[in-house]
Amino acid sequence: MKLNTLLFLLMLVFVPLAGELNIHPFANTFRLSFGTPVFFFFLLSIRHIPPALSGVLAGIAVVAFRILLNHYTQPGLPFEELLTLHGPTFFYYMVYGLLFQVLNINAEPYRALRVGILSVGIEVAASVSELSVRWSMDGDFWDIIKISKVAFMAMIRSFFVLGFYNMIRLNQSVQHEEAQRQQTERILLLVSDLYEESVQLGKTLSHAEQITRESYELYRELQQDESLKDREHYARQALRISGQVHEIKKDSQRIFAGLSKLIDAESGVHYMASQELGELIIRTNSKYAQSLDKSIRFTLDVDPLLPKLHVYTVLTLINNLTANAVEAMKDNGRIDVSIRCLPGKEDIASFSVTDNGPGIPQRKRETVFTPGYTTKYDEEGQPSTGMGLFYVREVAESLEGTIELQQDEEENTDRLQTTFRITLPLRKLTEKGR
Repeated sequence: MKLNTLLFLLMLVFVPLAGELNIHPFANTFRLSFGTPVFFFFLLSIRHIPPALSGVLAGIAVVAFRILLNHYTQPGLPFEELLTLHGPTFFYYMVYGLLFQVLNINAEPYRALRVGILSVGIEVAASVSELSVRWSMDGDFWDIIKISKVAFMAMIRSFFVLGFYNMIRLNQSVQHEEAQRQQTERILLLVSDLYEESVQLGKTLSHAEQITRESYELYRELQQDESLKDREHYARQALRISGQVHEIKKDSQRIFAGLSKLIDAESGVHYMASQELGELIIRTNSKYAQSLDKSIRFTLDVDPLLPKLHVYTVLTLINNLTANAVEAMKDNGRIDVSIRCLPGKEDIASFSVTDNGPGIPQRKRETVFTPGYTTKYDEEGQPSTGMGLFYVREVAESLEGTIELQQDEEENTDRLQTTFRITLPLRKLTEKGR
């Protein structure tokens, strides 16, 4: 509403000023000015303020400005003569605003051709109303030739304004779409993180269930073992442990249920084309690399025949690997992301992330997927949690997939080419029936 008020006030200032840039096509007091296209532009831009009101107030502002201007430039002219000279202009703006409102020019959806044709008709009608008032005052009647000139000028002015206005709308539409895309990406990445945590929480729940069961079985065994001293004491301890783990499991189940509900609520998109997913991963990690002051070139190779894939599973797997590659780079390098079917096996999806960073020492390749392994340290020398690759393997294996590490020397360079490749059954990533 504040923007509309500001535009409305600007209209009352700029329309009278633009009206001073004018021509007199009929060698009389009638003028064609830039005030009309400026007024038309403001009417297109202003919402929630009736165009008829804008027409009345703009007409008053234009007449008052012209009278004041003539009063100071030609101080000898009486007020009645100035009012007769400029007063008919009020009817032009009043009729223009009224017809603009009656014909609902700002109706949605916006159609440029409809608005252009109607605006020409409105300007002609407004000009006829002004000419009629002037004819009643000075007897200079309007005819078909005058109306033709007015219509021609109206067409030029209206479509000039529409061209400018459409450029603004197009730019706003592009900016809106870009903002929407960025917002969608942020939500997808956030939900992907939540999805990753939910996978780990699900695993924790199964462990808690197993511990509860084993503790209860231990309680039963202790109760039946008559040879054990203080068996009742130990049996009660085992039962108490079983009860405590069961409470932990119930709390975890509530958290898991809430997390699952949140994921469903926030995720409007569950499946996405492979190309879009790959581009999202590249954009995200390009920004991440820039934030770390690293110059990294990304490439993307996607099989166009792949069906839509589950967004959060793919992001959990590939985004983790790509982010690890970005972090492993020293200053510059290249990262190649591939999303394809396994050669010769169209029912198996293959994801790979290849970088030409420092690589992984031979002696440590067997431990990269273990909890706590890391080659990354912060500025204070504190190690990373090292859980990224461990998480990736856990998720891949839970989906009946595998992850492997391959490392080779890059041709004609002293760099190593490190590839993490994940293979998964395609049915685990696609919608049922696809």
